[in-house]
Amino acid sequence: MAASPMFPLGSVLFPRVPVPLRVFEPRYLTMVGRLLDEDEPGFEFGVVLIERGPEAGGGDQRASVGTMARLVSAAAGAGDLLIVGVGTRRFTVERWVDDDPYPRAELSMLPELQWSEALAPLLAEAEAVVRRAIARIGRTPSDADTELSDDPAAAAWQLAAIAPLGEYDRYTLLRSTSMGGLLRQLIDLTLDAEELWSAG
Repeated sequence: MAASPMFPLGSVLFPRVPVPLRVFEPRYLTMVGRLLDEDEPGFEFGVVLIERGPEAGGGDQRASVGTMARLVSAAAGAGDLLIVGVGTRRFTVERWVDDDPYPRAELSMLPELQWSEALAPLLAEAEAVVRRAIARIGRTPSDADTELSDDPAAAAWQLAAIAPLGEYDRYTLLRSTSMGGLLRQLIDLTLDAEELWSAG
C-alpha cells in the first residue's frame, strides 16, 4: 500500500469544501513542491485533525479519519506558499509511516455518503437550523451568506462546514456513515451549540 502525503491541521476538512493554507514549515514546503512536480494533474494530500499537541513542529496526536484534498492553486509568498485544496474523499488511516521528509500514511478510502430525494426535507431543516444559529451566534457574514451547491450531497457538507461548531463536533460529522445520519447529527449538534450559546 503506497503512503499518501499528509497535512495534519487544527481543523476538520469536509468533502466538497475548500481549505486555504499558508505553508511555511520546510517539511510541508517540500511536500507541496513534490506535489507540484507530479506529472498528473489533480494531485492530492490527506488532511486529518490534530487531536492533541502543537500544529507546527510535529509531536502531535492525529485523528484516524480524514479527507483527501485536491491541490487546486499555489502562490508563492515571502518565505511561504499560499495554497488552496478542495476536499474530495474521506479515508481511514491504516498506518502512519516515517514522517521524513513530511508526514505520510497508508489509507483506506471510505464510501461516499449516498443522497436520496427522501432526505430533501431533512436537508432543508438542517439549512434552516444552521443559518439561524449563525445569525444568533454571530458568525461572520460570509458564513451566513454562503450559497449552497445545487448538488444536495455537496450542500450537506457545506452546511457542516459553516455550522457554528467546535472541531470535535465537526469530527463527529466527518465520521458519519450515512447522509441521513450526517444531517440529523448536524441538526442536533447545531441546536446544542445554539442552546449553550443562549445559556451563556
